[in-house]
Amino acid sequence: MGARPVVVLICLPQDPHDSLADYLERRGYEVRETSEEWMAGSLLAVGDVDVAVVGEGFPPSAGLDLLRRYAGENGPSFVIVSGRADLIDRVLALELGAADIVPGPVVLRELAARLGGILARRGKGRRELVVLENATVDLKAALVMHRSGGEEQLSPGQVALLRLFIANPRKVLSRDDIMAAAPAESAEAFDRSIDSRIVRLRRKLDTESIATIRGSGYRFDPPMREQD
Repeated sequence: MGARPVVVLICLPQDPHDSLADYLERRGYEVRETSEEWMAGSLLAVGDVDVAVVGEGFPPSAGLDLLRRYAGENGPSFVIVSGRADLIDRVLALELGAADIVPGPVVLRELAARLGGILARRGKGRRELVVLENATVDLKAALVMHRSGGEEQLSPGQVALLRLFIANPRKVLSRDDIMAAAPAESAEAFDRSIDSRIVRLRRKLDTESIATIRGSGYRFDPPMREQD
């Protein structure tokens, strides 16, 4: 398994209910953070940072100085959270190499999506996303992200089961196929346990894409995307 992408958070507000650091770590990132201006340079000077997120608590002039010193071909990508910065500051940040400017206050899921796009362009941290009717699944993070905003973790067995279906779209898989390729996580490997596993997976994914084929098994029918 490759090294986790490294994200540095600089002077971002702390949410006692769900901090950005915890949110990103659940998605497989290594997160380092500081709320002190003087620590920012030390964290970035290590040289293994992929993305630096500079929050509104960091003075705009100091943020521009970080860009001058550390942005570039071999440096981290910078994301600037800008709630009050005027147009000139935003333009200067982009001219100095900022990869993105995000309006504050930070929306966790939006910022995570932006970081994922930046890392993909850097050739790191590529996610395996599955888009269903009412949710998006990040297979690497074993995370279900519902359209409602809620999130749920998948167990290793559920990830293996979903991967099996994705690898065999529109193909009927028998219970024996499923037990061989995605065995149960406990000693309950009886024939009927497959039915229970499918029911739990459907419920967690909020999907009807896994169809029961009576007397034969199950089939994954990828949702059709609406045409523009």
